Amino acid sequence: MPEIMESYKDFVRKNRDFVQSLESIANGLTWVLPERFSNSEIVPEAVYAILSIIASVNQHIIDTTPKFSSQFASTVKSFPWPLCVSILKDLEAVVEVAAEHFHGETGKWDFIVVTEVTKVLIRLAFLRDSGYKMLLRGGELINENDGGKNASENQHDCGMNISGMPYGYGGIQRHRNPRSAVENRALVAMCRFGETARMDSDPLWLDRRFPQIRVQPVQKPSISSIWSEKGLVGGLFVTGEILHIMRPLIYIIFIKKIGIKSWKPWLLSLAVDISSMGFLRYATQTRQGNKNNFVTISESEKDELKRRKLICALYIMRDPFFSTYTRQHLEKTDKYLCQVPLIGFLAGKLLDLIVGAQGRYTYMSGS
Repeated sequence: MPEIMESYKDFVRKNRDFVQSLESIANGLTWVLPERFSNSEIVPEAVYAILSIIASVNQHIIDTTPKFSSQFASTVKSFPWPLCVSILKDLEAVVEVAAEHFHGETGKWDFIVVTEVTKVLIRLAFLRDSGYKMLLRGGELINENDGGKNASENQHDCGMNISGMPYGYGGIQRHRNPRSAVENRALVAMCRFGETARMDSDPLWLDRRFPQIRVQPVQKPSISSIWSEKGLVGGLFVTGEILHIMRPLIYIIFIKKIGIKSWKPWLLSLAVDISSMGFLRYATQTRQGNKNNFVTISESEKDELKRRKLICALYIMRDPFFSTYTRQHLEKTDKYLCQVPLIGFLAGKLLDLIVGAQGRYTYMSGS
């Protein structure tokens, strides 16, 4: 069994483009399956969930491709939190459809609450394990914001840096007759090739050549260290992330107690989202003076903040806003477009898809 799994991993890593193309085609076809949004039909959702889980596993295999020898790679492995989040998100639609089929409209909320509680626990554990970094796409991606490379990481290429110059060139230690840049780059490439072959043939050589890689563990920040370093700003950053994680659970609990047609869950969820984004914006806003006055974020984290703002557009698709305002405007638009032969037909199908997807909590929850 382990040999089969390793062979499958090698196949996925060598044919990643082909595998991802097949996954996209298969997932696209599931949207046109008959009875996709029928409450009594579980099979289409199950098929879509299975394909999505396979895609998540394949993506995890690709993302965890070892960059060093297998012995070194084993020292940096961590629990696959992103894979757990992806699989759970793929299963939640099946859980909702099956619960509604067997327990009715009111009984399904208990199962959805359990699903949201599980997601919250996994995301909180991932947040803590990552050193309280911002979760990307709800925890489906690993946040690799490490503040740049260390100088020691660039000093393993036969005493030369990446550009092919000896260390100290242009600095304290100078060479009277430096080699040309082309020659130095060639030597760097040959040295890297030799070190890679040496690691594979003699794993103990890695410990002798790079002892600091294996010995020094990465110290992850804790809430106390963040508070001592950043103060109130760091506390607001962590609070904003926790509010973002807790928001779907708060929303579904109030839906279960009050009902999805009430405005209270809708308004409370919106207030939590606004508070979360407000805390994160205040904590990451650049200010003059000491760097402790704000939290530095990477480009991927800036993109995540933009993504969260775009997700707020789902509020117009959630009840009671959808049934009160959005649906009326969509139906008016459909009446105008239905007079046009081809466009009217496509607009009608699109409206059916929108209304069908809106009826599913998992599609509009934004969690």
